[in-house]
Amino acid sequence: MANDNSDFKLYRYDPSAAAAVIFVTLFALASFLHTYQLLRTRTWFFVPFCVGGYFEAIGYVGRAIGSQESPNWSVGGFVLQSVLILVAPALFAATIYMELGRIILLTDGAAHSILNPRWLTKIFVAGDVFSFLMQASGGGIMASGTESSMNTGKNIIIGGLVIQVIFFSFFVTVGLTFHLRMHQGPSSRVLADINIAVVWKKHIYTLYGASLLILVRSVFRLVEYGQGNSGYLISHEVFLYLFDAVLMFATMVLFAVVHGSELNALVKGGSGRVVRRVVSVYSLKGTRGSRLP
Repeated sequence: MANDNSDFKLYRYDPSAAAAVIFVTLFALASFLHTYQLLRTRTWFFVPFCVGGYFEAIGYVGRAIGSQESPNWSVGGFVLQSVLILVAPALFAATIYMELGRIILLTDGAAHSILNPRWLTKIFVAGDVFSFLMQASGGGIMASGTESSMNTGKNIIIGGLVIQVIFFSFFVTVGLTFHLRMHQGPSSRVLADINIAVVWKKHIYTLYGASLLILVRSVFRLVEYGQGNSGYLISHEVFLYLFDAVLMFATMVLFAVVHGSELNALVKGGSGRVVRRVVSVYSLKGTRGSRLP
């Protein structure tokens, strides 16, 4: 184990092989399912989501390898699991940002958004990419294995996580504002189409659920790195699985059940049932006319 200080450790516990194998399997299966859904429905904005799932699976492979190396862990294996598990949620977030843009497009609700829909996805994805690059570069700096590089990499990762939390919090604010305004004054398209009225609400609630899961996970990671290498959270493996692995797997399951392909189908092909209002027409003489379909 390469480091400058005998008090510095890559792991402060022996990584669990069983836990790692379980989540390798779960994330791999979820990623295969999402890949199938993506290809079958051609929902291309889910590509980052699928890549994030594979990052999670490979990251836990790295932890499984680490469980066989105790106590002489390789820096390369440690960084593999550290970086991939760390940045995967940023890829999930990219798809979530794009999905809100499609909800606004589907409902013809641009007037209810505090950000122009043409810029909404670009702004949030740009922030997400910046956060991703900071976290990945921080993990790369940690690869040298020295105490100094580990501390530098940690600080860069913390900066990336702060950016991720800020952008995600703003995103939730944008989504909630849009939802409230649409509830108070539905667009004509939502009023005219019962299918759209149901679908957009189902998907925005799904976004809320996923956003909460990712926010909790990101705050956990922020606190974990903030406590340092000898902190309580990073010294107990159970927290990684409870506040990262479980939450991110739940995010993948949530989007497998309520998949964004439904939005794509409606945006591209139009809606299903249209609410038809029956209007009775009377002539000026008081003679009852025919009903409009």
